[in-house]
Amino acid sequence: MTIPGDPLTSPLQAVVGEVEGHVAEAGWDQPPQLFALVQTEQLLRTEPQLAATMGLVATGPASLTPIAQEPLGEGPLDEQLASLVFGEEVLGVVLVHEVLVLPPSAEAALEDVDDPASAAADHPERREVRMAVAVVRDGSSACVLRLRGGVEEEDERVTGPDLAPALVAALAATLQD
Repeated sequence: MTIPGDPLTSPLQAVVGEVEGHVAEAGWDQPPQLFALVQTEQLLRTEPQLAATMGLVATGPASLTPIAQEPLGEGPLDEQLASLVFGEEVLGVVLVHEVLVLPPSAEAALEDVDDPASAAADHPERREVRMAVAVVRDGSSACVLRLRGGVEEEDERVTGPDLAPALVAALAATLQD
């Protein structure tokens, strides 16, 4: 059940959770993936055969449908996002991206390293995280972070609207007219 105004059960948070779950089905070590968010009712009107193939049903005016985009190119993710602009038919975007995170105590040790990415990948305290981050044109955002569990541990999921503010800002810029 969705509770109006509850950020953890909002339609946007639900869509981000579904997208992250879809990507998770393919396992870890996935490249970044981008999805456009379109209004389901609009998609049903403009692309009825596609909607029928996908089994779409509009559950309300706030219902959003993610549409997978072409794979991102090579190069830094921030530069790729900076080159993207979505048209007005796209109400929002979701990016799913895997990163390594370190505790603050470990980050200081990487300041003087020639190759911080390799050092982070080899660090014993590293955590692998899949971030699914969404933003819509009204400025709302939602995030799902999946922390990779160990051999004997389950993955952990954390949700919220402001877990990746820099990525939210970069995605919001792709929706600017």
